[in-house]
Amino acid sequence: MTAAPEPVRPRLRPGVAVTPLRDGLHLRGRGGSLTLEGSRALPALWQVLAARLGPDAGPADPAVDPAAEPRVEAALATVTARLREHDLLVDHPDGSRLPPWTGSVADDPGGASAALAAARPVVAAADPDGPLARALVRALARGGTAEPAVVAEPALPAGRVVATADGAVAVAVQCGADGGFVTEPAGPDRTRTDAAALAARLGVDPGAETPPLLGALLAAAGAQRLLCAVAGLPDPGESADDPRLIAGRPAVLVAEARPPRAELRPWVAAPGAVAAPPENLAEALRRVDALGDPRLGVLDAPLPGDLPQLPLALVSCGTPSGALAAGAARTDLARLVAACRSAELHLAALDAAAAPVVGADPGHALGRALRRAVLGRAVLGRSVEGDRTVSETAWRDHPQAAHWCGVLARRLGRRPSPVIHRLSAEQVYLAQVEGARAVEATPADAVAHAALAALTRLLARDAGLTAAHHAALSGAAAPLAAAGRTPAAWTDQGWTDRWLAGLADREADLQAALLRLTGLRTARRPPATPAARPFADALDGCGFTVLVIAEGSR
Repeated sequence: MTAAPEPVRPRLRPGVAVTPLRDGLHLRGRGGSLTLEGSRALPALWQVLAARLGPDAGPADPAVDPAAEPRVEAALATVTARLREHDLLVDHPDGSRLPPWTGSVADDPGGASAALAAARPVVAAADPDGPLARALVRALARGGTAEPAVVAEPALPAGRVVATADGAVAVAVQCGADGGFVTEPAGPDRTRTDAAALAARLGVDPGAETPPLLGALLAAAGAQRLLCAVAGLPDPGESADDPRLIAGRPAVLVAEARPPRAELRPWVAAPGAVAAPPENLAEALRRVDALGDPRLGVLDAPLPGDLPQLPLALVSCGTPSGALAAGAARTDLARLVAACRSAELHLAALDAAAAPVVGADPGHALGRALRRAVLGRAVLGRSVEGDRTVSETAWRDHPQAAHWCGVLARRLGRRPSPVIHRLSAEQVYLAQVEGARAVEATPADAVAHAALAALTRLLARDAGLTAAHHAALSGAAAPLAAAGRTPAAWTDQGWTDRWLAGLADREADLQAALLRLTGLRTARRPPATPAARPFADALDGCGFTVLVIAEGSR
C-alpha cells in the first residue's frame, strides 16, 4: 500500500519580521516584503493569524477560536493569500519542525534539508589547517551537511580552497591580501579550471596572507553557493535576481579587502554556449555592461564621462589602437555604436587577417556590414552603375535631416552642402556631409546620419578628445532600438522614437536592396588565432554576432 501523504499546513517562513503601522502592517522576509494598509484592525487580526501560522499551532477550532466568525475568516484568508503571493509562507507537514534556513528560502524545506543531511562534502586545500579551509568547513557544517572531510591537495595554490559535494558539484574560494573570489558551482574539473583562469584574470596573489574578515566573508559565500546547489535552491548568482548578470554565463563573487565588500559580476569570457541575441536595446546594453565590466569584462566600457550630451550624445572608450569616440541622437544608442566598433577593433588586433563586423544581433551585424561594403566601394572609386545626384528638395523638409544639418551649420559657422546620390534603381541613397558619409533608404535618412557622423568628429575634437577612431549611429540599430516601444500618437519624425520606428520599418527592404547592389556574402566563423578565442567566447556569451566577409564576394 502507498503511504498517505502527510497533512501539511501553511507556516510563516522563519525570519519574517512584522512591523505594525497605524492602519496596517509591513512584513519582510528573505525573498520579499509586503505592506498591508487600509484598516486599524489589521494589527489585531495579525495576532490571530500569526498564532495560526506559527510553528506550534494546529488547525483552527471554530468552537474556541475567536476569529472563526465568517467575516473575520474571510479577512484572514485574504491576508494569507497575499502572504503566499509574496513568498512569506511555505507549506510544511504538521508535527515536524520547520528548518530555519531551508524554511526561509526553499519551496520544500524538508526535502532540501534531507538533501543537505545526505551530502558528504570534501574540502581540499594546500593547507587543510589554514584559516580559509577551517572557515569553509564550519560554514558547511552549520548549513546542515555532515561534518566535511578535509584533505590536503599540495597542487592547489596557497589561499585557494575547493569544496566538493559527493564528487558531483564544487566551488572554489580564493583569497589574497587585496581580494578574492568565489566561483559559480560547477563540476569539480571545471571548477578548478575556472579558478585558475579567474586568479590570473583578477591578479589574486596566491602567496599573500588571508585577511580574517575577508576570508570569513568568502568562505561563507562559497559555502552558501555549494549548499544551494546541493539542496536544489536557486544560486545567489541567478541572473533573474540581478540585471547586471547574464544568463548562461557564470556569476563570480568578487571581493575586495579595502574597503571590505563583495559583489557578483558576470564573467562573459568563460567558456559556454552561444547565447540568444538580445531582444531590444535595453537588453543589448545590459550585455554591453557585462562586456565592459571593470574586473571581468573584455572591453573598456563605453561611457559619456565628461563629454557633452547635447546637442549630440558622445561616448568614448579605449581600444587596442587608440581612443574611440562615438555619437548618436541618444547616449544609449551611442554606447551600442561604440561597443560594436570597439569589439571589431579588438578582434582585428588579435587576428590581423580578419576584418570582422560586430552587431548586437544578426540583423544589426548584417546592416552594418552592408553599409560598410557600399561605403568601401566609394572609397575605392567604384561607383554603382546608374547612380545619380538627388536634389535638396528631397530631404530639406524632413525634421531630422533639417535639425542635424542646422546643428552642424551653427557649429561650423556656415551652411553645410550635403551631396546625395541614389544608387542604381534601388531605394538606396548615399549622402556626404562635410566629409562624413551614410547609406540609408531615403535621402533624408542618409543626410541625417551623415550629419550625425560629421558632428561626432567635430564635437569630439571640440571637447578635447583626441580619438583615433570615430563611429556614428546608422539605421542598422533602429530595429533593436524600436523593439518593444510604441511612439506616442502625437509625435512626428522630429521625435527620435518616431524616427527610429520608421527606420526600423525600412531596414529589411534596405538590406535586401544592398545585398542586390553589393552581392555581399557573409559568414559566421570562429577566430583563426587562439588569442582571439576568449574574446569571441565573450561576444558569443552575450549573444552578439560576428560576421566576416566570405571569399568571392564582389
